[in-house]
Order: sequence, then C-alpha cells, then structure tokens
Amino acid sequence: MLSDQLQAIESEHRTSDRSDVKKILDITKIMQPEKIFFLHGLDSSSRGTKARYFAANFPRVACPDFSGDLKERLKQLKEICSDSNNLTLIGSSFGGLMATCFALERPHKVARLILLAPALNYGNYCPPKITLTLPVTLIIGRHDTITPADKVIPLAEKTFSNLEVQLADDDHMLHNSFPQLDWSDYIREQQR
Repeated sequence: MLSDQLQAIESEHRTSDRSDVKKILDITKIMQPEKIFFLHGLDSSSRGTKARYFAANFPRVACPDFSGDLKERLKQLKEICSDSNNLTLIGSSFGGLMATCFALERPHKVARLILLAPALNYGNYCPPKITLTLPVTLIIGRHDTITPADKVIPLAEKTFSNLEVQLADDDHMLHNSFPQLDWSDYIREQQR
C-alpha cells in the first residue's frame, strides 16, 4: 500500500535527479509505524511471566525468543529488526542490557527504551563517551540484589541523557509492580 503511494508520487513528481523521491523515501522511514519488542531476560523466554502478560494484554508487542551469550542475542535481534525503524524496545534484566547495546549500535533505529531492572552491571558494560538522547524509562526495584539500583542507575545516567528513573518497592523480578504499571501509556497502545 505504501509502495503504491510512493510509486504514484514518484511518477507524478518525476525529476531528473530524483531528489524529490529521495526526500519522500526519507520521510516514510521516519513515519514508519512503531514496532514494539519485548526482550526477555537471560533465563527467561517468550513463555515467561512478562512475555505472557504482553501476549494477553498487548498483542502488538512482539516477544521473540533469544538464546546464547550477549553477542549471539544481539545478532538475533539485529536480524529480527533489520527492516524496522521507530522501534520501542522493552528489555527485562539481560534484555535491558540487550536493548541498551542495540540502541548504542543503532540509535537511528530506536525511538525509545523501557528498561526493567536492566543488567547494566553485567560483564564489561561501559557507558558510551557521548550519551544517547532517545527517551528512556528505567524501572528498578529497591530490593533488587541482582541488578542493584545503586550500581545500575549511575551507569544508566552516564548512558542516557533523556532518562526517567522509577524506583519501585520491589525486587529484581518486579512481580509486584510490573502488572501495576500503566502499560497502555508506556507503549501507546492504539488501534491501528
């Protein structure tokens, strides 16, 4: 449908250097519908609690399965998102680290991040020299002993300049606070 519209515009506005068509194609990249992915944690899957919640309540949220180490999982995510822009990535724990690394490598593809107890304290994660400006919501539990807020929040502040932090009265799994979050607002669920 969009390609038919572009062909019609192209034939109507044909120029010798095709610059008008290029401008239209650039605009359509920006105007792509938002795609939303939930990235599960290291020992979870698309059958985990959070993924099942999204499947039941927000079917627009894709919940792919990932396996392997961080490098392998990022490769899988890059393949899944290769033709997509305007991405919202919701990452839980190791999935939050994945979302962060993906956004650092491909900031032009990511519209925003929602990080749930992201494992920024994992391995050799190091914040970039220049912070990312995309909007990021970080939700982390006060009682999280796996990704402690006092370690993760400073790393997030060094990574993102447009960061909103929500400290929940919860642990790493966020089982108490996760279903209470206003997901309709976070993912802007709309009939499309």
